[in-house]
Amino acid sequence: MAIALVAIIVLFQVLTGGLLLTPLNITNLIMQNSYILILAIGMMLVIITGHIDLSVGSVVAFTGAVSAIMLTSWGLPTLVVVPAALLLGALIGAWQGFWIAYVGVPAFIVTLAGMLIFRGATLAVLGGESIAPLPQSLRTIASGFLPGQTEGPHPPTLVLGALGAAAIVWIQWRSRIRSRSRGLPVPPMAATVAGSVVVVVAVMAFTYSVAAHNGLPLVGLLLVTLIAGYAFVMRSTTMGRRVYAVGGSERAAALSGIRTKRVTFWVFVNMGVLSALAGLVFTARLNAATPGAGTMFELDAIAAAFIGGASAAGGVGSVVGAVIGALVMGVLNNGMSLIGLGVDWQQLIKGLVLLLAVAFDIYNKRRVGGTAPILPGLRSRLWPGGPGGGGEPDRVSEEGSLDLNR
Repeated sequence: MAIALVAIIVLFQVLTGGLLLTPLNITNLIMQNSYILILAIGMMLVIITGHIDLSVGSVVAFTGAVSAIMLTSWGLPTLVVVPAALLLGALIGAWQGFWIAYVGVPAFIVTLAGMLIFRGATLAVLGGESIAPLPQSLRTIASGFLPGQTEGPHPPTLVLGALGAAAIVWIQWRSRIRSRSRGLPVPPMAATVAGSVVVVVAVMAFTYSVAAHNGLPLVGLLLVTLIAGYAFVMRSTTMGRRVYAVGGSERAAALSGIRTKRVTFWVFVNMGVLSALAGLVFTARLNAATPGAGTMFELDAIAAAFIGGASAAGGVGSVVGAVIGALVMGVLNNGMSLIGLGVDWQQLIKGLVLLLAVAFDIYNKRRVGGTAPILPGLRSRLWPGGPGGGGEPDRVSEEGSLDLNR
């Protein structure tokens, strides 16, 4: 999908006559899709555990409405409202996680009920009317930029981009070194060097484009922090491994000592917090709390997760994949709007992209579903005689794979 994203960007860059990748439009892309990116990260974790959350759009609307009331009617400062909104989101996630994890009600039913409950609660607290305008302190979250000079490329943004590129390259090479030390296969040195060069060029080109127009938005800094933090948690921590284990096989995870109910509960608490954060960002960008806020956001987040490589069966997916999926949807929306396509065609094309992405995922699983790769050490144990040694079991193929169907 990363290759597909690049292809979509190139296509719309040509169709729009170069408008897609102008500094102003790139900044707009970040701001317009920030709340979907936030939701996609949380939704990816939910789907990895084998569940679904249909309530996130309603939770976005409800937390945004409550935040607006606290700011305008109660006169509370933004520094108090933001943590209170996140706590409200955590409580909503805990409520739904309790029914799913400990009572055993299917997530589809619980979150469908939540979608109705919190949409009704939004209408109730707003009285069917919008609340606007909101204080500048809240609007800065969605529309503010990093401080610094406004003429020419923004130096703090360039510095952050260089640090980000260096961090990504360091992670690539660290992973290569660790794989070699453990006897695992690694790509050729030339491929690793080429990959690092591509990463540096792409990150710095993107950074320069953003720096050319007021610098990095504050919501962009928030997104970078969330993506890096959640990617680290899912790749390098025990909690992340437990989430994958529960999604891969909840029974096997329980037998291995993982408290599967607790993992599921906290995944939904996390989804509630991120929904509240998305609600704050969306309300701040709109400068109003409206009864219809968050409509269809759950479908955009789910689509981003599946397009980014999540499996409906659970146990598969990544945070970076969710971000790529969300960007695919965002670039499609933005590009089709720039070339003047109507909403009808936009919905049709987005639906086809989602269907094809999931169909491609299913095709890949069927194509490789009968075999699983064997590491060199495990292969020597299964086949102690080696080639020609007479000890090869008939279930090990020539390619070094174990046929799980035999």
